[in-house]
This record gives sequence, structure tokens and C-alpha cells, in this order.
Amino acid sequence: MPRATLITNIGELVTNDEQAGREGGPLGIIRDAAVLFDDGLVTWVGPAADAPAQTAGVELLDAGGRAVIPGFVDSHTHLVFGGDRAEEFAARMAGDRYEAGGIRSTVAATRAATDDELRARLAGFVAELHAQGTTTFEIKSGYGLSVADEERLVRLAREVTQEVTFLGAHVVPFEFREDPRFDGDQAAAGDAYVDVVIGEMLAACAPHSRWVDAFCERGAFTAEQSRRVLEAGAAAGLGVRVHGNQLGEGEGVHLAVELGAASVDHCTFLSDADVSALASSDTVATLLPGVEFSTRQPYPDARRLIDAGVTVALASDCNPGSSFTSSMPFCIAVAVRDMGMTPAEALWASTAGGALALRRDDVGSIRPGLRADLVELDAPSHLHLAYRPGVPLVRRVWAAGAPVVGRPAAT
Repeated sequence: MPRATLITNIGELVTNDEQAGREGGPLGIIRDAAVLFDDGLVTWVGPAADAPAQTAGVELLDAGGRAVIPGFVDSHTHLVFGGDRAEEFAARMAGDRYEAGGIRSTVAATRAATDDELRARLAGFVAELHAQGTTTFEIKSGYGLSVADEERLVRLAREVTQEVTFLGAHVVPFEFREDPRFDGDQAAAGDAYVDVVIGEMLAACAPHSRWVDAFCERGAFTAEQSRRVLEAGAAAGLGVRVHGNQLGEGEGVHLAVELGAASVDHCTFLSDADVSALASSDTVATLLPGVEFSTRQPYPDARRLIDAGVTVALASDCNPGSSFTSSMPFCIAVAVRDMGMTPAEALWASTAGGALALRRDDVGSIRPGLRADLVELDAPSHLHLAYRPGVPLVRRVWAAGAPVVGRPAAT
């Protein structure tokens, strides 16, 4: 069990707990701060001058005037897969258009990989996440697209996180699209595959999953096909998430709001009606800056959403095709530079916003009673996350009070 730890001499502590006397509005910033955690939970937060007296058994750490922020909450990743798609990325940079169909090449590589190969690669990605300050993360399936392969993907994901999403409705697999029974009728092929997704596949995957998702987009699934998947998942006790409005305006946002989804992810192309629907709902708009960076699509307009009163989260969408980054600091920098967000808004969206997208009330902030997920930056302020893009600013990381990353101060 993690030992009691007091971190003191924190130059800037971002709590995401807005209170009178604190700076930064929703960030709830405390200057010259300290934080105490024990048994995996935060037990005290406040000015260093008011910190509890040291007692035997408490580890004392000096932050040296650096900033401490909540651990990042990455609410959208696809971390269990085989192969990569570097050549596809190069083709896009040469002018090819991104389409959802590239997923099928990853499906083939994933099906060919052994459990041990996938598990080892997943462990490497988890280490990457931790090294960049992410302490809570979601993982989707979607690269198996058969009953057996989808089941093993959610089973492997569950070994490293409780936030597992069943995404059997990612794309229609090759064996259905090319099945002579459908004589080229892709709608019929999709309907037949959805029958499998909501039947045997859901039954196999639900025990390992917390969420169900569907890619409601051209080249993937229609709104009605997505509805069938999401309603079946909800009936099986899973929470609802939606991939929507990535490649163009569509029905994904309205479907997500109608079904009470925790989050609708991408939100790149939105009508005024989409924005209004989100603003009047509890559904979080999760924006994925790495996708637009890697596909050269237009960036989503975060400023429009925030000004309309929509709750916004940022996530990495780490996947081999459209966003092969696991770095939340990178996503923050892009969101500030290209999506109209302030550094404070981007940090909040990457921590508290991500927690809301996962409907978690125990992570994403630093306050007594919450999980002790903290990141010490090798910088005096959270502003450096956007101000110094590409620089490895994460110095130490604690997840549930346990140190998972640590390096000495630069000299």
C-alpha cells in the first residue's frame, strides 16, 4: 500500500477545485502549496505554511517551487492492436484523404498477433501514458471484429484499466463486406454484422467492459445501425459512448444526446443544432486534437463549444491509424494553438473534463477524498504545457498514491 506522503514547496498547485481565495477560476490554483496523501487518497490540500505537522512514517518531498497538476484523464484510446500504419500516414501527408476503411489493415494485424504479443505492446503503451502524466485511461476494442478477437481485446484491456469500451461496431469487417450472400449490398452486410455485434459478440464482451461505443459515420455505421448497437449495450448494463461527426455532419451527436451518452467523441463537423443539443445535455464533447493533426482535417472549434456552454474534454485517441500519440501534453498544446482554447481550459478539459467524460468523480481533481493522482511538472506553471510544446516536462507521477514515474531535477 502506498505510504503517506507530503509534497511541499509546490510553486503552483492546480486542484480543479474552485474555492474562494484560490486563483484561476475552475483550476482552483494554490500558490506556495502542499498536498498530503495516504492510502491512495488525498487527505489534505492547502498553503504549505498550513501543512499538517510532520509525523513518523510520512515521506516528505520537496517540489522545489515546481507546479503540480492532477493526473491526466485520457478518455479515448485504442491501445490493443497489432502492426502499425506508418505508410498510410505518409500517404496522407502526400495528399491522400483519410477514410475509415484503413482500420481493416489493423484488424488483420491484430487477429494475427498472439495474446502475449498484444499484452507486451499494451504494457509499453501504458508506460508511455504514465511517462506523460496520464493516470486514468480508457481503452476501446474494435480491431478484432470477430467474437473471439473482440473478447480477447476487452479482456486484455481489462488487465490494465477498468475503463474498457466494447467497440465491435468500429467498421464492418472484410468477411461481411465481401460475403457473396449480400451481392455487394453494403447496407445488408452491415445489418448482418450488427446482428452478430448485438448478439454473441456483446454477450462475450460485456463481462469485461464498462462501456459500449459505435462509429456512427460514413464508411462505418448508419445512425440506425449505431442505435441498435448502443441500445443493446445499454440493455446489457453498459454505459454509452459514441464516435460521431468526425468526417462530416451527421446524426452521431443527436443520437448520443438522445441516448444519454456520457460522451460523443470527435465532434469535428457540427451544425448549430448539434451544438445546442450538446449544450442542453449532460453529454461531454470529447475533442481529439491528434486526429486532425495526423489527418489534416479541419480542427474542431472548441471555442464555439465552450462559449455555448458545452462541457469539453480532450483525449489522445491513441491508435495506429489516425492519431498515433499517447501524449496529453501534446494534445493540450495543439488545442491551445489550433482550437481556440486557453491553456487553463485545455488543462481542465484534459483532467476534470476527461473525468466527466468517463462519469468518474474520484479522479481529475486534487482534493481530499479523491484518488491521489498527481503530476509534478519540471516547470513553475501549468502554462508551460502549451508554452513549451514537445518538451518532456513531466518529472514525477503518482497514481493512487503510488509513484509510477520519477526523475531527478535537471542540473
